[in-house]
Amino acid sequence: MSKAKEKAALSSILASVVITIGKGGAGLATGSLALISDAAHSLLDVAATTMTWLAIRAAAKPADEEHHYGHGKIESIAALAETAFLFLLSGAVAVEGVRRLWQGTTTIEINWAAIAVLLISIAIDVWRWITLTRVAKETRSEALAADALHFLSDFINSAMVLLAFGAAALGYPEADALVALGVSLFIAIAGYRLARRTLDTLLDAAPAGMTFTIRELLNDIPGVVDVDDLRIRRAGTDLFVEVAIAVARTMPLDRLTHIKDLISSEISKAFNDARVTVSAMPRALDEETILERVLLIAAKRRVPVHHVTVQNLAHRLSVSLDLEVDGHLTLGEAHSIASQLEFAIQEELGSTTEVETHIEPLVVSSLTGKDSDEATRKNIADALTRHAATIGDITDIHSVRVRETGHGLIVNYHCRVAPERDVTSVHQMVDRLEHDLKNEIKNILRVVSHTEPVRPANS
Repeated sequence: MSKAKEKAALSSILASVVITIGKGGAGLATGSLALISDAAHSLLDVAATTMTWLAIRAAAKPADEEHHYGHGKIESIAALAETAFLFLLSGAVAVEGVRRLWQGTTTIEINWAAIAVLLISIAIDVWRWITLTRVAKETRSEALAADALHFLSDFINSAMVLLAFGAAALGYPEADALVALGVSLFIAIAGYRLARRTLDTLLDAAPAGMTFTIRELLNDIPGVVDVDDLRIRRAGTDLFVEVAIAVARTMPLDRLTHIKDLISSEISKAFNDARVTVSAMPRALDEETILERVLLIAAKRRVPVHHVTVQNLAHRLSVSLDLEVDGHLTLGEAHSIASQLEFAIQEELGSTTEVETHIEPLVVSSLTGKDSDEATRKNIADALTRHAATIGDITDIHSVRVRETGHGLIVNYHCRVAPERDVTSVHQMVDRLEHDLKNEIKNILRVVSHTEPVRPANS
């Protein structure tokens, strides 16, 4: 891309030199102020296009330790300098035009060589304007866009000079000065527009309409609660987009990563030169339940909890839960963990919230073990069947497996209960069976039961 810009800039320098020489000679030969001012404009184009070429080469340098956003704004600085040339030229032409009108000293000697120079320069100006405009759009180069504007103004200037020649031939030589004033006005307007666009870039103004477009795009992405901040700035050919969004604080990390990737992808589809940075801030949503908030607090503190019970009392909120800690901790250490969790919950839900924690040993989730001998397995299976019979509603003890670990025995079994019983009552019965079994066989670490509905008689 930088090579294409450099090639376009070099060809602009050559075109400007050819046009300047031709117009300057023709202007001096005819004495036309409009043509001389046009030649002066082209002379400034030589300086401007040379500066553009140098700026494009400098702007192509990659980002470094001192210039984190690259060197693209060098093009904007070059474009701003070109506008200064335009304003100086506009002022000089206007002053000379007013002087000639005031003194009535306009004399023009028209010849076919001058007309030929103007026609050739018009053709070159149109060709360079079209070429530079295309490359500027493709590469988003402000410096080339400024060059294209120069050649467009040259084309209009030359056309107006031809009109002045025609008016002079019809006996109105003062038309030359009037055309020169019109040219100066056009140059000033073109310079103002270029300066405004360039200053917007240097002041990091967001391109017109882009903020609204990106906000609309972000609002359509599921999971984005709000757009807290959106900053857009252009530096050379790159568009830097910084987005700060709010998301539910309960959102899983993998889901958040997906949303950030989706935002970057969608913005890049809409603006293919965008470099997107997305940051996310967690936010508590109104629809969060008390249970979700308690579980989130525990998860952040990396302490496992279960059996969370939330009660709305007359004038306060009550939360009770089971807290699992390492069974090797002292009671003092475990109580400190529980107190810190209770304080965090009260900070979240309010200082009047009543928080009760039941401390119990953490069940080891990863153990090395082996299948027990058949005698041990049969003894436990018989004990399960016997205690289930005393409960009455638990039947068909089967698939009993017993594993030996360094911490004790782990028992897994299946059983059946009437399908119409509710889950709470079934859980209570299974808990009672587990309690009775552990009372009889002391070295059992954990009992895992799988309850199935009683099979229909015809199955």
